[in-house]
Amino acid sequence: MSGSKCTRLTGALVKSVLDSVDSVLFDCDGVIWRGDQAIPGASQVINLLKESGKKVFFVTNNSTKTRKMYVEKMTLMGFNATEEEVFGTAYCSAMYLKNECKLEGKKVYLIGSNAMRDELQAVGIQQTGVGEDHISGKQKDWANVDLNPEVKAVVVGFDEHFSYTKLNRALQYLIQQPGCLFVGTNRDTRLPLEGGKAVPGTGCLLQAVETAAQRQAQTVGKPNRYMFDCVASQFGVDPGRCLMVGDRLDTDIMLGSNCGLKTLLTLTGVSTVEDAEAHQKSGCAERQGMVPDYYVESIADLLPALQG
Repeated sequence: MSGSKCTRLTGALVKSVLDSVDSVLFDCDGVIWRGDQAIPGASQVINLLKESGKKVFFVTNNSTKTRKMYVEKMTLMGFNATEEEVFGTAYCSAMYLKNECKLEGKKVYLIGSNAMRDELQAVGIQQTGVGEDHISGKQKDWANVDLNPEVKAVVVGFDEHFSYTKLNRALQYLIQQPGCLFVGTNRDTRLPLEGGKAVPGTGCLLQAVETAAQRQAQTVGKPNRYMFDCVASQFGVDPGRCLMVGDRLDTDIMLGSNCGLKTLLTLTGVSTVEDAEAHQKSGCAERQGMVPDYYVESIADLLPALQG
């Protein structure tokens, strides 16, 4: 590919790039695993990076798991990981609501998962809304549904129980509760699955609420830099000596660009080199942020340099 960006990472260049960083951020699905199967060689790469003194973190837009659940999954797959190294949107949203919105001890209306509820509770934020929301047959006065007066924010993550009832309740909180904040975990609209299949992502639910409310949410997940700030503030990560590894140009690589990190695309997930090339040739400034510095077929391509 033309230009200095999107260089294939191979041979001596691998060691040179790894020597230039102290910290490595990995997306999860499509990068270190696909579904319930680890990417071959991924656990060795992670464990060897740590053995060589690198700080390793896991940053994912998936809001359906707590940090504890992620570590349990990683351990089963042979990854050496701790809860403190995992930054999912369930946890990062809780930190955002606590530290930026000052909602510790307060209550939010949550369109989301049990994992989000648990991460919120862990930082002292209560929620209402998790699970199915049924309005009785007699209740058809949609504009006057029961609202909890203690609710200070509407928070939208992935919710398999999303419904018109929840959409309406979120809208009523946003237009009836003075000063009600509006926060979303992420804007991923599709979750790709094996065999070319896909399911709707959180972005679809968030856009529905935004459309109804005629208001845009503050999002926490990639490519928003808050995700990186969360890691950097706790571990003193220097962006100039940090590598972001991901499989999606619009979230992972864009996060790296937004935060001044080196970026590495792995081709075991969503995006392709052709996608990156199209962005590079587009002449559009925003799309340049989705062009990675380097790419590999798989993160296993890093193994020879780590094994010395």
